[in-house]
Amino acid sequence: MINVRTEIPVKTMLHWINLKTSKYYEWINRKGKQNAHNGNIPKKHWILDWERDAIIDYARKHIGEGYRRLTYMMLDENIVAVSPATTYRVLKAAGMLNKWNKVKRKPKGLGFEQPTVIHEHWHIDIKYVNFKGTFLFLIDIIDGYSRYIVHHDLRMNMQEYDIEITLQRALEKFPGTKPRIISDNGTQFISKDFTEYLRFVGLQHIKTSICYPQSNGKIERFHGSINQECLSKSSLINLEDAKNQIASYINYYNTERLHSSLFYLTPEDFLMNRIENRLEEREVKLEQAKQHRIEVRNVA
Repeated sequence: MINVRTEIPVKTMLHWINLKTSKYYEWINRKGKQNAHNGNIPKKHWILDWERDAIIDYARKHIGEGYRRLTYMMLDENIVAVSPATTYRVLKAAGMLNKWNKVKRKPKGLGFEQPTVIHEHWHIDIKYVNFKGTFLFLIDIIDGYSRYIVHHDLRMNMQEYDIEITLQRALEKFPGTKPRIISDNGTQFISKDFTEYLRFVGLQHIKTSICYPQSNGKIERFHGSINQECLSKSSLINLEDAKNQIASYINYYNTERLHSSLFYLTPEDFLMNRIENRLEEREVKLEQAKQHRIEVRNVA
């Protein structure tokens, strides 16, 4: 092959400039194309474009959720199967990471022995609910192991009688259970009547130490969640509407909302002992998604 302009054979010219023939023809074939020879080459296990779009779209529909909870919500709903780190990178690149959670956490106390099975500890507390210039009283009982709300009641008063009725109804839901009842030192919980009631039903009462809220922090955390995710988002039209909204949220909390302290499973999963099966399901989905990406890259 003779170069038209110089009338010198191409091989001779390549020899003079010490350039391999293969490199010369590679440059010829690349002529007119974008210079991307140093660009990132997707690895076979990298997420696909539709998966990246699905993550961003799902995050836009669930504003306020952290990237870890989003990851497992998408996995359980068969939206996309990725790791929390992948969700973090995608949302960070899209400028969609939540920036509200910057509160520094204090070290947890080590003086409280955590439960190891369901119905070992029941935490009970009262939350004030603002209702048309006055207050209703939300009495909740949460299982310390599963974080499952075993019973709740929205009442007009918060006397010892109201606490006893709520606790009795919880015990009737789970007959035969003998949990330790954990509460703060509110007047209703240290009253003589409540003490007599607990003795009658055969339950042990543990009162949290003053200035040490960690031992009852699980129900305090729930009250923070229901306030942020339910009560502060809508008005309560009347008493029936208030009861319906709270009951609906608690059902969602128990059966759908993924809990960060429970491997991002639901309290119901822990209550019903579905932990191993649910985690195995996720592992299978992640492995299947990885193999699918490799197959798509190989075809491409």
